[in-house]
Amino acid sequence: PDTDVAQSTRAEVFTFVESELLSALGVTRAGIIAGDAPTSFGSNQNAYRVSEFGAMGLLSKLYLNAEAYIGTAMYDAAYAAADYVIENGTMYSLATAASYSVASAGRTSDFKVPNLGRLNPNSVPAREEGNIYTYEELEGYTAMFAANNESNPEFIWSIEFDDVTAGGMNFSMMTLHYGSQFTWNFTAQPWNGYASLEEFYNSYEDGDARKANNFIVGPQKDYGGSALNDFAADDTGGIVLDYTPAINELEPNALRQSGARLGKFSFQQFGRPDQSNDFPIVRLGDVMLMSAEAQMRAAGSWSHAPALALVNAVRTRAGVSAFSSMTADEFLAERGREMFQESSRRTDLIRFGKYSSGTWWEKAASPAHKTLFPIPFDAIQSSTGLSQNAGY
Repeated sequence: PDTDVAQSTRAEVFTFVESELLSALGVTRAGIIAGDAPTSFGSNQNAYRVSEFGAMGLLSKLYLNAEAYIGTAMYDAAYAAADYVIENGTMYSLATAASYSVASAGRTSDFKVPNLGRLNPNSVPAREEGNIYTYEELEGYTAMFAANNESNPEFIWSIEFDDVTAGGMNFSMMTLHYGSQFTWNFTAQPWNGYASLEEFYNSYEDGDARKANNFIVGPQKDYGGSALNDFAADDTGGIVLDYTPAINELEPNALRQSGARLGKFSFQQFGRPDQSNDFPIVRLGDVMLMSAEAQMRAAGSWSHAPALALVNAVRTRAGVSAFSSMTADEFLAERGREMFQESSRRTDLIRFGKYSSGTWWEKAASPAHKTLFPIPFDAIQSSTGLSQNAGY
C-alpha cells in the first residue's frame, strides 16, 4: 500500500520468478540441466505446501514457456526439471484404476474413493455407463478429481478446498442448470452457467475414461432416478432437462439443454455452494506431458520415442490406445483432453502459436497483442509508473 513501482518488462518478471525458485532450491539453471539435486524442503511431503518437487514442477512450466515469454527457448532446462520430478519423486504415481493399470517405470498406484455423489442406489441402476454418479466407487482419473481426492498419489502441489473451512471452489454452481440441484440435493441452486464446446467434447474417443468423467450429458435425472423436468421450458423440445453437446453456448443463463456441462471436479450429495475437491497446480500427469513436450521440441520430432512413451502412459491410464507417432497438433489436442479444466489451456495455445491465430466456433482470429492481458484500469489510475500494454 502507498508504494509506487516502475513497470517491469516480461524478461524482468521471468528473471525474478526463476531466481526466487532457484534460490529456494539452492541450484542454478545450468546445475538443473547437469542433474544437480536441489535442496530438500523436508521429509513431510504435504501436497498443500510447495516441496522441492513442486518447485521443480513450477520451473519446468516456466522453462517450457520461456520462448513465448522472452523469446529464448529453454527446452533442455524444462526437460531436466520435469525429469528430476519423475525420477526422484518416488512418492508420486499416476492415479490409476485397477482396470487401467499402466507400467511406466513401475510408477503406478491404483486409487479408489467412495463415490460421494452417487445417485440413490435403491432406485438407479449400478454402473450405468457414461454416468459416473451411478458408480459405487470412483477409480483412477475420476477419483483424482473427486470431492474426497485429498489422499491421491498424483498431486504434487495442490490448493486445499473444503466446503466449510476453505471455500472458493464452486464449479457445480458455475456450470449446472438450476434443476440439477435435485440430482445432487445441493443446498443451493446452481446458476445455469458454462458448457463445453461440441468440437472439444467430440475430440475424446468413445471409451476414454476422461470423457465419462469430464462431462455431464444427456437427459438428466433426480436423485431417485426420475426424469428431471424444467416446467418453465418455453420451447417445443419437451421439458426434460437434456444436456446436449451439439448446442454450443459459452455464457451464463444458457439454454437449459445447451452443452456438455463441466463435471471433471465431480459433485457430492448435499453439496454446499463451495466444493471440497482439491485443485492441482502441479501433478505428475502434467509433469510427464511437460517432460514429453520439452523432449520432443528439443529433439525436433513430435514422435521422439522416450517422450512418446510418457504420452502413452497417460493415454493408457485413460483406457485409450497408444500413439505410434504424433504431430504437434495431436500433442496439443491430447494435452487439452488430459488437462481440461485445470487452467492451462490459454498458456498452451499461446506456446503453440494457436491463441491469436486460432479460430473455433464463433471465435475469429485475435490480434497478436491479446496474448498479453491488459493491466487493470484501477492499477493504472493509482500509479504513476504503469502504462497500459500495447493494443488496449
